[in-house]
Amino acid sequence: MAKAEIRIGGLGGQGVILCGLIIGKAASIYDGKHATLIQAFGPEARGSACSAQVIVSDEPIGYPYVKQPDVLVLMSPDAATQFTPQLKPGGLVLYESELIPKLPVLPAGARAFGIPATRLAEEMGRRLVLNIVMVGFFAGVSGLLGYESVEKAVLDSVPKGTQDLNLRALRRGYDFGRELLAQKKQETP
Repeated sequence: MAKAEIRIGGLGGQGVILCGLIIGKAASIYDGKHATLIQAFGPEARGSACSAQVIVSDEPIGYPYVKQPDVLVLMSPDAATQFTPQLKPGGLVLYESELIPKLPVLPAGARAFGIPATRLAEEMGRRLVLNIVMVGFFAGVSGLLGYESVEKAVLDSVPKGTQDLNLRALRRGYDFGRELLAQKKQETP
């Protein structure tokens, strides 16, 4: 990996910014890469559009804004509508499959993988960890970061007393992503 541009989109209250922060922290502090994070959110705290732009690179990053994402992490239908046209041809889309039942048309060669992150988080007892499920899914499918680096970044980023729940959410998303990749490889001749 020379450089990967990542855009995460969703709604305020879904943990979009924390998702980006953990990916950037895992890359820059624990994986020895360079990373930038730019965040954007609406004037209301919950329910408005929210996004994070993360760049991860082996080399220093001269411009911190994502121009054309290599990877999209989508947690709301509005984010899918807004950001999918910006995806690079051959890019990767990771999306919340129950909140986004149908993706917009993807660029040529793009791959898409869905996860019911909200439901999986609810099954663990806390809907709020859907973003950590998505971080695990990102790590499992994209292969851009080592699992241990992401795990350390989660532990360093979540409130004390929630570490066990967040690590279980991370592992659940990661395992779901690895299983999905294995299924896709078996389906491909």
